[in-house]
Amino acid sequence: MKIKPQASLITNKSNIRYLSDFTGSTGFILLTKPKKYLFTDFRYIKRAKNTIKKGIEIVDTTKMWKNPDELKKNWQKILKNHRVNALGIEESSLTIAKFKKFKKISGGKIKFTDISGKIEKLREIKSKKEINLIRNSQRINEKVFLEIKKIVQKNLNSKKTLTERNLAWNIKELGHKFGTEDVSFDPIVSFGKNTAIPHHLPDKTRLKKGDIILIDMGMKYKGYCSDMTRILFTKIPTKFQKEIYNLVLKAQKTAIKGIKAGISGKKADKFARDIINKAGYKENFGHGSGHGVGLDIHEAPSLSENYTKTIKNNSIITIEPGIYLENHFGIRIEDMILVTKTGNKNLTKIPK
Repeated sequence: MKIKPQASLITNKSNIRYLSDFTGSTGFILLTKPKKYLFTDFRYIKRAKNTIKKGIEIVDTTKMWKNPDELKKNWQKILKNHRVNALGIEESSLTIAKFKKFKKISGGKIKFTDISGKIEKLREIKSKKEINLIRNSQRINEKVFLEIKKIVQKNLNSKKTLTERNLAWNIKELGHKFGTEDVSFDPIVSFGKNTAIPHHLPDKTRLKKGDIILIDMGMKYKGYCSDMTRILFTKIPTKFQKEIYNLVLKAQKTAIKGIKAGISGKKADKFARDIINKAGYKENFGHGSGHGVGLDIHEAPSLSENYTKTIKNNSIITIEPGIYLENHFGIRIEDMILVTKTGNKNLTKIPK
């Protein structure tokens, strides 16, 4: 029988931000039924006072960490005041070393139980504020992409050297210029045969006339991520390239048309996967059809063959089927959609 905790220790950085708006690199939250505590040190106390949500008590751990006995005394006092006998912990984001430290200061009577995924489940359903932040993130993402297209076109016309690494760096620079705090992830930029590697690491490969270009990029705006993949052709595509591109596009459009709140991630994945499988490219589509996006670039839900949980109303997910033909080329097309009770809304406005 699983132990029911009276309090929860939150150590996942994104979950801490979601619950409190705290953005410091050092800190954790203790959730009890009547109160929330944010533990952090002197480097972040002022920031916390200025930014965190109301109703959260800040505990300055500066002196406590220097004096293990004082830390133990204060920690156990809080647990005792809230009659905590069992403490929930996020095993998926807690190192063994840190767990041992919490176990030591909690005393031998406290039992621990895993609550991994509990806060992430809440994060699946986006508030109006979160939806707007993700939408704004995507608008900036699109502005950057349009500038990247200009850079590619200018390079092809002037025959200057442009490498995958150069273009990936341009994405980061432009994101900063247009107001993001960071990219959601290191941009995936691949030319020619490298497009057949789903998560290719940009290198010194030079762009040549005739190369297919795959760009997978996202921006982080006020903590929230965006994600989009587009294909650029540097000359009129061959009949075979058109065939593969249109097949992936058909798979994506079919999935977008069929997805709504209440269906499973497995069924959502099947919409796109069936199109590709029936066309004979089952072995060339090895990843899931999409994933949740929010404070993390990959979060619940998942669109995959093994994800049987349902997709919630007001969750934001990507739809990104792909076909990868080794030593030839790869095609992936990715949009972000807001899931609704009756269907979904596409948050991505760049044409395909």
